[in-house]
Amino acid sequence: MEQIVQALVMGVVQGLTEFLPISSSGHLLLVPYLFGWDDPFLESLAFSVVLHGGTLAALLVYFRDDWRRLIPAGLTAVRDRSFRDDPDRRLAWLIAVATVPAVIAALLFNDLIEDTIRQIWLVALALVVGGVILWLADRFGPRTHRLDGLTFRGAAGIGVAQALALIPGVSRSGISMSAALFAGLDRADAARFSFLLATPITAMAVAYEGLKLVRGEVVGAEPLTLIVGVVASFVSGILAITVLLRYLRTRSFTVFVVYRFVLAAIVLATFVVRT
Repeated sequence: MEQIVQALVMGVVQGLTEFLPISSSGHLLLVPYLFGWDDPFLESLAFSVVLHGGTLAALLVYFRDDWRRLIPAGLTAVRDRSFRDDPDRRLAWLIAVATVPAVIAALLFNDLIEDTIRQIWLVALALVVGGVILWLADRFGPRTHRLDGLTFRGAAGIGVAQALALIPGVSRSGISMSAALFAGLDRADAARFSFLLATPITAMAVAYEGLKLVRGEVVGAEPLTLIVGVVASFVSGILAITVLLRYLRTRSFTVFVVYRFVLAAIVLATFVVRT
């Protein structure tokens, strides 16, 4: 029963923090640390795949109408070698361009980062640095145009920034939204592009981790634990996307910046006390 409760908590944490600009990878390290949980399955690759599968499902369900348009439009653009003033064709290729840097970075550095940059104090530091970047982007980003005004250079810049999210605590959504704000998007469209961009990235992460899972050993868990984790991740992910897109229509990112700073202070204080 205890493992099921912990899986529920971790699923909710994954779903919320994957889309809110506060770092899912950081929280998945910090929550067991702060609560003193020591369950090998919660830190296993199998559970990670399940949780990311839940957030991938949330993206596909929430943006299903977008992807029904974007995938055929992107393929048609390849066939015709032209966008023909079709915003869906252009957006599909903006997403493709922004995806490339993160894929390259993951292939080159993911295992290195997994092995070396997962220390609690480094996560706290990344929360602060990412919070500062988000505040600067929210304060000084020009916010001069909507998504249809995003350039390919801007999309590439967002992709490069997103690659930094391999570091736990940076936040994929936070750094990509920050880059989108600096590229001139307004807050709501910065979040929307970040979420659309998350779909291929998350799908590839699930496939990559799933392949490693098949090749390696699986830490055992009850099927109910897996079900609870994936359902909690899916439901909380849908909630996070819906709330954030509505929230940013009229409000800033300040609350998330403050949260990151406060969490970092709590983590550092706990780290000092325990060492």
